[in-house]
Amino acid sequence: MSSENPSFVLKSVKDLIFEGRPVPRIQNPTDVLIRVNVTGICGSDVHYWQHGRIGDFVLEAPMVLGHESAGTVIETGPKVTSLKPNDRVALEPGVPCRCCPFCKAGRYNLCIDMKFAATPPYDGTLAKYYVLPEDFCVKLPENVSLDEGALVEPLAVGVHVARQADVKPGNSVVVFGAGPVGLLCCAVAKAFGATKVVAVDIVDSRLEFAGRYAATGTFNAMHSKDPNVNAAEIIKRFDLVFGADVAIDASGATPSINTCVHVLRTGGTFVQVGMGAAEITFPILKLCAKEITLKGSFRYGPGDYGLAVELIASGRVTVKDLITGRVKFEDAEKAFEKVRNGQGIKTLIDGPLD
Repeated sequence: MSSENPSFVLKSVKDLIFEGRPVPRIQNPTDVLIRVNVTGICGSDVHYWQHGRIGDFVLEAPMVLGHESAGTVIETGPKVTSLKPNDRVALEPGVPCRCCPFCKAGRYNLCIDMKFAATPPYDGTLAKYYVLPEDFCVKLPENVSLDEGALVEPLAVGVHVARQADVKPGNSVVVFGAGPVGLLCCAVAKAFGATKVVAVDIVDSRLEFAGRYAATGTFNAMHSKDPNVNAAEIIKRFDLVFGADVAIDASGATPSINTCVHVLRTGGTFVQVGMGAAEITFPILKLCAKEITLKGSFRYGPGDYGLAVELIASGRVTVKDLITGRVKFEDAEKAFEKVRNGQGIKTLIDGPLD
C-alpha cells in the first residue's frame, strides 16, 4: 500500500481492502485539503459493507468508506478566508450542487446532485487526506477535541431532527431507538428545552445508558407487541396526559413507527429519521383523525453542523460519553466487525500515521 494517501476501501460486498490512492488535489479556489485525524463508523457504512446498497444507492465500483470525520487543515485554496493550515475542523461530508431548486430554496440536503461521502459513487473520508469546500469545514473551538469533532456528524442529524420537529421549551418528546442517533436526538431535544424526554428501545443495556445520558425516562417496548398498549403505558407511566408533543422514530422498526402515532397528542408532530423497510403497515386513520404533522428527516441542512459544534462547545450536549472504542487505521475492519455485532455505541478509527 502506497503511503501517499492510504485509504480503507469497500471493493465489493463484504470485501474490504487497504489501498494507496493519489493525494486529492485542490481543484477550486475555495477548496481545503484536510488531514483526516479520526473517523466514526456509521450504520450506513456497515450496511454498504454487508449488502452493497442502501435503497437506490448501489455499490458498482470500489469506494472509500467513512463520513463521520474530523481533521486538520493542511492547505487552502487562494480564496479561502476563514481557515488556515493547522486549524482543526469537523468535515460536513455532503457537497450539494448549489444550483438546483432545493439548494436555492435553502434545503441543500435534498439536492438532486448531492456528492455525499461514502455514498456510491463518491469516496468517503477513511483516508489520510480529503478535500472539501471551505464552507463545509466547520472550525472546532479550542475546547472541542478532534474526537468530539468526529461526532458532530451524527449530532447534526439530531439537530436537524429537532428542528424538523420544532422542539420547544416545555415539550414532551418520545424517542424510539436508543442507538447513537436516537441518543443524540434525546440530547438535542433536552438542549432545546424539552422537559420530558422518554427513550424507547427493546435492549435494557441501551435504555440504562439512555437514562444516564439524556433521557428523563425510559421504556422497554417488549412490554407488549401491541403498539396501542405500549403507547397507553408510556402516556400513563410518564404522565403525558393527552399524549406527547413530539415523537421521533430513530429505529426504523414498524412497531415503533406505529407506536409513535398512538403516543402523540392530537395535533402532535412525528418525525421519522430511522431507515427501515421500504413499505410498512401504518395507522393512517389515526394520523388523520389526530391531525398529526408527519415529517421525514434526511441528513442535515443549513446551520445544523454549526449549531452541533456550538452545543458541544457550550456543554449543552456531551458526545464524549458515546465513544466506547477506538482502533488504529490498520485495524479498521475490526471496528466494522464491532459495529456489525452491536458492540458499544460509537467506535472511532484513528487516521493513518505518517
